[in-house]
Amino acid sequence: MSRWRKIFRSGDAESLPTADVTQFEPLARKLLSQMAYDYVRSGGGDEISMRENRAGFERLQLEPSVLVDVSKIDTRITLFGGEFESPILLAPVAYHRLYHAEGEIGTARGASAAGAGFVISTFTTMAIDEIARNTQRPIWFQLYVQRDREFTKDMVQRAVASGCKAICLTVDTPVLGNRYGQLSFGLPKGMECVHLRGLTLTPAVFGQEPKATQVQATQVQSTQVQATQGHKTQRGNIYDALFDPSFNWNDLEWLRSVAGVPVILKGVLSAEDGRLAVSCGADGVIVSNHGGRNLDNVPATIDALPRVVDAVAGRIPVMLDSGIRRGTDVLMALALGAKAVFIGRPYVYGLAAGGAKGVERVISILRDELERAMALTGRRSIGEIDASVLCRNDNSAVSSRVRHVPVGG
Repeated sequence: MSRWRKIFRSGDAESLPTADVTQFEPLARKLLSQMAYDYVRSGGGDEISMRENRAGFERLQLEPSVLVDVSKIDTRITLFGGEFESPILLAPVAYHRLYHAEGEIGTARGASAAGAGFVISTFTTMAIDEIARNTQRPIWFQLYVQRDREFTKDMVQRAVASGCKAICLTVDTPVLGNRYGQLSFGLPKGMECVHLRGLTLTPAVFGQEPKATQVQATQVQSTQVQATQGHKTQRGNIYDALFDPSFNWNDLEWLRSVAGVPVILKGVLSAEDGRLAVSCGADGVIVSNHGGRNLDNVPATIDALPRVVDAVAGRIPVMLDSGIRRGTDVLMALALGAKAVFIGRPYVYGLAAGGAKGVERVISILRDELERAMALTGRRSIGEIDASVLCRNDNSAVSSRVRHVPVGG
């Protein structure tokens, strides 16, 4: 058996679920190594925020609207100049070859077939230009700023030159959270983060005299070690070699100047950070708690969404990730002001279970559920979705969330 077949075993596309994206996780679990499954499934700390991401949606209720002509449903959206078949996009996730031999290319093909956009991780295991050649839909690049700013600049500009239409800056990870489910994580030998080739790595402890180790393209092992450490909670030192904890609001203008494309901030949860994002020139924000993988005990993203939408006040698009498992979740996020939503774990499980076909199937199921939910609530297009699609129970917390969302958001 090859070294890759020891890591994962391909699923049968014909046996993939035709409904209910939660059915993909048990299939993926059978096919993945325990280490790979733990990496994608686990959250931060006691996983309270990860569970709350689902519970937040479960607390909301929809209000049906009957006798509306819903013979045609249109889920298409335009975002940052790109056209998508629905507001369901793919969030950045690291190491796709860890889940399936097709890797990020399989994800791109599946997303393209389903008409979805795809955000490529800094920790991609395949080159962005290869990924771009395998999709007809817009791709974005997710950025972890490196302490070597020249390397960061080069990485961003290479991504843009390869076809990325936006930079998705992760802002909620100056350091990792307590990821206890990832203590056994390690990249298999021969697997690398291709866009970190050539990075000069320095000690992760700030205040020490740096002893740089130049990582050449042919010297994969050092990059592997550092990338592995970058996704494990370390003892005795909270800092990681692959994240720059000094990057701040004052640096955003520099990033925008070197990117030359829209810069979107991923990881905003508070109203104040939403206002700062606008004032500092961000082109969009994604309300996210990193899938519940970083700081635990933070709000569910669906609970944080209305106050960020209110703070931004329509000046830039607000999007949401974390916790999406149903088409009704998508509808409720749009009703509370999101312009689009991102899924992570569901499509990774789809990739593990069936490669590109699995990714396509997951997106298609969610889009089908969204269309059904729109029809049953009397909404024929994304533009018709507003806060009135949610029940307003004056005796519940739901009421306060709905009242503060501008109609049409």
